[in-house]
Amino acid sequence: MDTERNTSTPGSLDLARSGGLTRRRLLQQAGVLGLAAAAGGSLGAGRGFAAVSSATALASASRLTLTPEQEEGPFYVAIEKIRKNITLGKSGVPLNLKIRVEDTSGNAVKGAACDIWHCDALGVYSDESSENTVGQTFLRGVQFTDADGVAEFKTIYPGHYSGRTTHIHVKVHVGGKASGGSYKRGHVSHTGQLLFEDSITSQVYRLAPYTSDAAARVVNTSDRIYTEQGGARSTLTLARLGSSVGDGFLGTVRLVVDPSSTPAAIGVSGSGPP
Repeated sequence: MDTERNTSTPGSLDLARSGGLTRRRLLQQAGVLGLAAAAGGSLGAGRGFAAVSSATALASASRLTLTPEQEEGPFYVAIEKIRKNITLGKSGVPLNLKIRVEDTSGNAVKGAACDIWHCDALGVYSDESSENTVGQTFLRGVQFTDADGVAEFKTIYPGHYSGRTTHIHVKVHVGGKASGGSYKRGHVSHTGQLLFEDSITSQVYRLAPYTSDAAARVVNTSDRIYTEQGGARSTLTLARLGSSVGDGFLGTVRLVVDPSSTPAAIGVSGSGPP
């Protein structure tokens, strides 16, 4: 479950209540609204991020809410290969993914390891006996956040499979290090899923190779993770990379974590309450 902390000063709260200094005006003074609008993002935890200074300015008005913990799911493999391009030859609509990790004060979390994995355009995961892909590692990888708290990946728009909406899994590891091309030690400060707007997914799935997937599609409002585990707050902000859907997308998201915490797992095997 997510936790909200509010350490605003009494003076600022009193001004906001009296109308003398509203939350919106606080953000305008800090230049946040313009930055967020320019990036097409939201100021809420989990949506697209603007310039780094926007989160710091927001923190002056109030504390940020932790991004909700979500299920790990049944297909996690701790291979933790450090690589930016995780496609490994898999075809699909290009997706350039940027994940900004920050704490509840809006400060960038530097050196965190973002660990992502997702299915291919036909709904298949790598390195799973049930998928006949043991030994393959496509669409899995780890990248460290930079000085701005941002980790970047080159991947493809995920396909789908029976029972789930379109998604990418993510873990944020803190305190570990790179060793021999893999990530070692540290602890997990966040486990979640990155979701997609249904209207954009519909456009992508009209293209090959997605059209070859015969599984019934599940939309966000019919997906338990989305509806019960805060999926709206971990939905990617997407922008086209070219004039057509086939040119691909830039996807951005902000994950607010407590770097010192190790949250309890939620439905690790894909079951259990949120």
